[in-house]
Amino acid sequence: MQKPRYENDSLAWFKSSYSAGDGGECVEVAESLGSVHVRDSKDTNRPGLVVDGSAWTAFVGFARR
Repeated sequence: MQKPRYENDSLAWFKSSYSAGDGGECVEVAESLGSVHVRDSKDTNRPGLVVDGSAWTAFVGFARR
């Protein structure tokens, strides 16, 4: 099976700073022109999400509350 375009290996993925490596709920994030890619750090072959930059900014702002 071919990986979806948004899981392109050329993206620079960053793991959550809350990831302790103990199998918890962790995500990886990568930025591309105008969008943010989000995927499960424990299963990088699983399809992730792609959202525009403004949606990501709103989500992070909400999560910080």
